[in-house]
Amino acid sequence: MPSRLRLCSRCLYSVTQRGLLPPSSLRRFLSTAPAAISSPPPQFSQDLSPSIAHYPPTQPPSHRPPELRTSQLHRQYTSLLRSSPLMLIFQYNNLKSSEWMVVRHELIKNLRKVDASLPPSSPPLADSIKIHVINTQIFKAALLVTEFFRPEQLALSPDTLTHSLSRAAHDAVASKKNSHPLTPLLSGPLAVVSFPLVSPLHLKSVLSILAPHPPTFAAPTRRANPGYYDPMTQSGLHKLLLLGARVEGKVFDTDGIRWIGGIEGGMEGLRAQLVAMLTGIGAGVTGALESTSRSLYFTLEGRRDMLDDEAKGPAEEKRAE
Repeated sequence: MPSRLRLCSRCLYSVTQRGLLPPSSLRRFLSTAPAAISSPPPQFSQDLSPSIAHYPPTQPPSHRPPELRTSQLHRQYTSLLRSSPLMLIFQYNNLKSSEWMVVRHELIKNLRKVDASLPPSSPPLADSIKIHVINTQIFKAALLVTEFFRPEQLALSPDTLTHSLSRAAHDAVASKKNSHPLTPLLSGPLAVVSFPLVSPLHLKSVLSILAPHPPTFAAPTRRANPGYYDPMTQSGLHKLLLLGARVEGKVFDTDGIRWIGGIEGGMEGLRAQLVAMLTGIGAGVTGALESTSRSLYFTLEGRRDMLDDEAKGPAEEKRAE
């Protein structure tokens, strides 16, 4: 007679619970099996097993399917908005790829001249200032998430996901679709120019190329930059229209942008003006305080001289008598 297969108590309990073994076979097996296998397996508490995440750490669950191109654009625009303190918004009309290429070439060439004129301690920004052609609706959704979604201010459970594509981010901005002041400008085909730092000198250079406004933001001369007057370059530039800007989370119109770009000396000049203004205010306050104490001192000195003169007068009269 062939030897019987010995099963562990847990396996036998699972087989009997699922009904995978006929009753006759079960009776015959139990008649020859040890008595220990008839006892049910020990019950283990489920609290002892740690919770295991069923998703990779680099791709957590999201409200939008992460494999779609729109989701990737949403993540890209959110990162761009959070890393760009200065962003110009342009509307374009039927620009060809060749026109975009020559416009970008002229822009980076002019920006590199600005970097060359700055002191060595200043970081070069020419290669970090980019023109991005955006999807308007997805950019609007990314803007709302960037501005209005604050996970630290919401009462969320510890296991709630808070990335830009999460359900919590979607619910937080669902009721704020038209509440951002930049929303009226986000219509039609748009392109943005992103800056890694707020630099008035580089902003002035960009405006002089993409949106010239003499005399402060005059376009380069034909002798200094003949490529700027190439027919293809001029055709592409005429199709761009400056709408506004986002600077440190605030919305600026064209006049506000030109005011920032018109700061003499850039950030260093702005710091120098601030130091001079604070120094002037401090000197004025010091002079006002000193004038008050000085006038009080002179008043008291004059009164003391008057009292001395009055005291000397009777004494001199007595001596004369």
